[in-house]
Amino acid sequence: MTSPADTHFDLAIIGSGSGNSIVDDRFADQRVALLEKGVFGGTCLNVGCIPTKMFVYPADLALSAAHADRLGVEAHLDRVRWPEIRDRVFGRIDPISAGGRHWRAEGNANVTLFEAHARFVADRTIDTGTGATITADQVVVATGSRASVPSIAGLADLDRAQVHTSDTVMRLDTLPERILIIGGGFVAAEFAHVFGAFGSAVTVANRSGALLRAEDDDVSAAFTAAAQQRWDVRLDTEVDRLEEVEGAVRAHLSDATTLEVDVVLVATGRVPSSDDLGLQAAGVDVESSGTIVVDEHQRTSAPGVWALGDVANSWQLKHVANHEARVVQHNLLHPDDLITARRTAVPSAVFSSPQVASVGLTERDALAQGVRHVVSHQRYGDTAYGWAMEDTTSFAKLLADPETGLILGAHFLGPQASNLIQPIIQAMSFGQPAHEVARGQYWIHPALAEVVENLLLGLPAAPG
Repeated sequence: MTSPADTHFDLAIIGSGSGNSIVDDRFADQRVALLEKGVFGGTCLNVGCIPTKMFVYPADLALSAAHADRLGVEAHLDRVRWPEIRDRVFGRIDPISAGGRHWRAEGNANVTLFEAHARFVADRTIDTGTGATITADQVVVATGSRASVPSIAGLADLDRAQVHTSDTVMRLDTLPERILIIGGGFVAAEFAHVFGAFGSAVTVANRSGALLRAEDDDVSAAFTAAAQQRWDVRLDTEVDRLEEVEGAVRAHLSDATTLEVDVVLVATGRVPSSDDLGLQAAGVDVESSGTIVVDEHQRTSAPGVWALGDVANSWQLKHVANHEARVVQHNLLHPDDLITARRTAVPSAVFSSPQVASVGLTERDALAQGVRHVVSHQRYGDTAYGWAMEDTTSFAKLLADPETGLILGAHFLGPQASNLIQPIIQAMSFGQPAHEVARGQYWIHPALAEVVENLLLGLPAAPG
């Protein structure tokens, strides 16, 4: 017979992504329950940032052959060995996931792993889905997010090999000759790059008039224009109906056209995985979007219940989830010395081609909020390394306070954007004025980082 002591834990964590990183040697004297219904390791490791970028890198290499001619190099892409690319990715990732699961299941005497769907049934009381109900002094909800699938006529009738989300499309057996990507955000942009570079005929159907609409308007417009040169981009277009026709998928679009493809990728966003956790029974407040409401310490409305990551913020970024996990970890260990989560200067990147990176306010945001600002623009092609690249399209944009010179936002479109933006992130995080950053250090000449130096110098000088 199970005793109450067997089912009570000091700490219960729902989700094995960033939440799993909380438990280290400092929790060795605590009884910990870890609950995971799916693949161990979370979105980033298994179906998100890590595998996608492992596909993006060879896609970048494949695409580089097309750009070499203007530099006097005759290069061409012979073929892409899709199964080899896929197996390289998951031959590394799957063992990491399995090893993490084994460590928690077998390697930690103080950790009990429950592998089923968990739901709250009362205050800090959890039905583990395994037949056992447990209680815990502290509970951390870190269930992440999942792909959102819209209601499209005929979608549910298609074979599973024909319709995919980002969770499954990377494990395709063969590279599709034709792929329809529904959506215009970062997931759509990255997979359009991957499949397009590998030789698939890519059609992107986006219901709005531009791709990457969350980015600064200048970046969104430039990215959309570049995408239209590479892929069949259908703007202001929805997919009305899908049907199988002789082994292919026929898509009926709102622009009164049809097209036939081998694979459909639904990339219409992600939603917090909070709707089937019984949060109401636990007294945890949830926004209409499904995002769990947390305070600056990552506490929910229910005493003793914390939340972090995609389920508790709108950024849906791994580096944010990792930061919030460190905040929760500290606060669990030091309840009398709580620290706050950092909500400013949160950067993001889109690993497509061209690459995009951003942090802080867009100019659209600044105007809507009435924030006084000045703007600097810098073209890659106006730097020495930009000359070497013969770059004619890449650029960076900066917004700053006209009085203090403090940076309000930055937006990059072009090679190495995700790296070039890092000095801006640092300046924003530590309150460094733009001209101080520009002139307070050396910038290697003629490195591409001079794009950042000139961008900073391009701002009007702050008074004094």
